[in-house]
Amino acid sequence: MWIIYLLVLIVSSFLMAYSGSLLVGSLMVVARALRWREFVVGFVIMAFATSAPNLFVGITSAIKGIPELSFGDVIGGNTVDLTLGLALGVLIGGGIIAESRMVQSSALFMLGIAVLPMLLVMDGELGRLDGLILISTFFLYSFWLFSKEERFRKVYEGNDKISPKLIIKSIFLFLAAITILIVGSQGVVRSALYFAGNLNLPLGLIGILIVGLGNSLPEIYFTIISAKKGEDWLVLGNMMGGIITCASFILGLVIIIHPIKIVDFSPYIIGRLFLVIAAISLFVFLKTGKKLTRQEGLVMLLLYVCFLTAEVFLR
Repeated sequence: MWIIYLLVLIVSSFLMAYSGSLLVGSLMVVARALRWREFVVGFVIMAFATSAPNLFVGITSAIKGIPELSFGDVIGGNTVDLTLGLALGVLIGGGIIAESRMVQSSALFMLGIAVLPMLLVMDGELGRLDGLILISTFFLYSFWLFSKEERFRKVYEGNDKISPKLIIKSIFLFLAAITILIVGSQGVVRSALYFAGNLNLPLGLIGILIVGLGNSLPEIYFTIISAKKGEDWLVLGNMMGGIITCASFILGLVIIIHPIKIVDFSPYIIGRLFLVIAAISLFVFLKTGKKLTRQEGLVMLLLYVCFLTAEVFLR
């Protein structure tokens, strides 16, 4: 029986990764038609597209009364994005340049978002008021990002070649990808429940180690593609956007649907600790050299290895 659920988990993760790539391609066409800058494209379009698996897993788990699975998913996914995902982008791209003040400010905001959920859960519960606070921080950042036109407007070369027919096709691909995500999220949640019950593992830990990694596949895929093309701003926008979106908007929405009560903090402490360390490291790297070097990418990769080791052996 466990083989069947393992296959369900693998197939579901593949479907979610594949649908994430469909979302990336289809929404990129729409974004270019809107003439948005690369970082804003990465943050708004790509972050929402590649964070869609987290959204559907979160809503599904909240409806089923197990929102702690989504909490673990957000922690694990964010940690994977900031360590493994960003490291792959830096190493494959040969480094990432980030001289823009907008990127620097976004990195600081991301650091705050990484810490905020753990501050709110100190009383042992993430209630609906906490959910509203998280969602409000997301819209606060979005308002700041779009408050000045020069932050998000750009004229793309060859933009006139994007035909209405191509835009309509992209919208249909987007809807198809969303459908695949719904199916994949159901498989992920069901298989996670099975392994949590039979291996006697906390749902939070399953979310951190298994679901978080599976749902990070679209972000990692897009990061690798963007790094190969030298699109540094897309890499940073996707990663920062994914973290900010998951830890504020998606987690806040899950909490509003079903508040989270944390009886045992141990499955989450290690994940959140490494997430904060990774966020601080990224902020320092961007502030000091205004770029990410291969050496710093290796540091982020080492953090991911340490994160996995700590989760497995120190829980």
